[in-house]
Amino acid sequence: MIFCSSKPPKTGGFVSKNIMDFTVRTLSPQESRVVLALAEQKRREVGRPEIVQLLGGSAKAADKVIESLRRKGWLERASWGEYLVIPPDQGPAALGESNLLALASRIADPYYIGYGSAAEHYGLTTQHRRLIVLVTPTRLRGRQVGEGRVRIVNPKPGKFFGFAPVDVLGYKVMMSDREKTAIDCIDRPVLTGGVGEAASILAAASRRFDWPKAADYLERIDSIALVRRFGWVMDHAKADMPAVVRERLLDLAARGPRTWMGSNPAHKVPGAIGYDKTWRLFVNVSGEDLHESAGLGRGRALKKDG
Repeated sequence: MIFCSSKPPKTGGFVSKNIMDFTVRTLSPQESRVVLALAEQKRREVGRPEIVQLLGGSAKAADKVIESLRRKGWLERASWGEYLVIPPDQGPAALGESNLLALASRIADPYYIGYGSAAEHYGLTTQHRRLIVLVTPTRLRGRQVGEGRVRIVNPKPGKFFGFAPVDVLGYKVMMSDREKTAIDCIDRPVLTGGVGEAASILAAASRRFDWPKAADYLERIDSIALVRRFGWVMDHAKADMPAVVRERLLDLAARGPRTWMGSNPAHKVPGAIGYDKTWRLFVNVSGEDLHESAGLGRGRALKKDG
């Protein structure tokens, strides 16, 4: 049998690398065969047919082994007949908050994890969310994944870009990059935790922005209202936006009618900041709600996301 823990051994003394002091997960010979083979191959995913072949028995017998490994925390179902492998050195904790993203990523293709979920991954927010936002052109219903809930967002075709694979505890997950994450959040604050939180995320992200990329994204999305919100928050956060980028955005913002940030100004929010002439934007959000993002963009901007 294999003994394994989800926590590292204490320092000092002699400890076998597979025997640890905490939560013990015992495996039968058949279960050990599967776990050891997958660990040796450094696999992070496996299909039912592979396990059947590995065990060399009936599919029914393999299903019993799979069910037992799921119950003991070695496998997690990703989709029908497909499983995520929890490495022996990580244990059940490996399928905690971060790898709920890996499970969610099996729901649709193409897709990306975005909005508040991506912001949390990049450390742009301190809010803890059980909601995973999955962006995909595929029409699907939201669903429960592990202990989290997946919300499906169907974007306009012109907004489905700006994402790439990232490593989440060994699993490759498609996620919006830092610039697209921040822009998405200020575009649809409801998927982020509200306008105040979206502004804080954008302000924090700006400290490590690739500014030309951000400007390209805004121009590609082609939304005057979004450009104005972005520009206003950058001024509010005192971000180090290069002059050439600022002029480029101001030129885009000069077109079209007045717009707003927050709720419709037909119903003015108490303590609302009001109209900003520079960005031609009515900020229908109270100063208190935007307090945390004020000056948050101060810092050295990076040419490339490191």
